[in-house]
Order: sequence, then C-alpha cells, then structure tokens
Amino acid sequence: MFADGVVVAVSTSSTHSFSKSNQAGIQLIAGLGVEGDAHAGVTVKHRSRVVANPNQPNLRQVHLIQSELHDELQVRGFSVGSGDMGENITTLGVDLLQLPRGTRLHIGTSAVVEVTGLRNPCKQLDDSQPGLMAAVLDRDAEGNLIRKAGIMSIVLEGGIVQPGDTIRVELPVAPYLPLERV
Repeated sequence: MFADGVVVAVSTSSTHSFSKSNQAGIQLIAGLGVEGDAHAGVTVKHRSRVVANPNQPNLRQVHLIQSELHDELQVRGFSVGSGDMGENITTLGVDLLQLPRGTRLHIGTSAVVEVTGLRNPCKQLDDSQPGLMAAVLDRDAEGNLIRKAGIMSIVLEGGIVQPGDTIRVELPVAPYLPLERV
C-alpha cells in the first residue's frame, strides 16, 4: 500500500532556531528524540506548547519532511532545502502525509519512529520567506485544510540515521486513524 523510501538528509540544532544544520548522521534516542536537538525530551519542548502545558508528552521528537515538498516549493519560487523548515529527517519516496497515525518507520539498521501527527505550520515560515506558510497549506476538494509541512514522530528504538538509509513503512492495525496536527 505504501512504498518504502530513503533518507535524503538529516539535520539537527541545539537551539530553537528555525532551520537545522545538515549532518553526516544523527543519533535517535528511544523516548527522547534526536541527540543534541533542542526538541529532544520526554515532555514537549516546542515553545508555544511549553507555555500551554510544559508537562504534556513530547509527540514531536522527530520532524520528517518529504523532499518532494521541497521540489514543489522550489518550482513555486521558494528557496528551500533539507533542514530549512526545521526538519530532522528529509525523505524521498514515502508519502508521509498519507500515513495513518501509529505507522512505524524503520530507518536504517535499527531506528524505529512512530508517526504521531502533522506539523502545524507557523508564522516562522513567513519570517523565513514571505508566503511560505500559505505555500505549505492547501485545501482538498471538500474544502478541508491540508497541512504539508511534514509529520511528527516519537522514537521507539534508537540508532544512527544517515543519508542513504532505507525507510521501511509498517502500517498499524486497521482501522487506520488519519493524521491530525500535534
């Protein structure tokens, strides 16, 4: 049903900067996220969510974006690449936005992340490039909002993730639950 894919790039930042720097590899740590990344932790680290409730679980440990979105945005005149929109893992070949909640992605030789939901685009996108936030939002035929700024996940099994690693999709038990913003 879903094609497997490949890791195009990996990125991290120790600060709450908008973009993340590309790396040769990142270490995923079970229950925490990306080693050294500002968003790693058991409880939420995203600043607006910390203000709302600092004790809520961190469902945003690893941010993934499909490189196909970068291609789409570049055609529309935006200058974006891996890590530029704050993602930790840039993928190719997996339709991330169509995955059901609870999907497990087996990455490389040992890492496993579980998809928790959609990234909700924020105004930092427009601060980076005017119009970028609108460019990652769309509407379906029924008028429902489509968020294209990637998906969020938690780390179930740690490991090193590097460009070129394979991504194997493991769907959850049906019925499938659609992704919602987290």
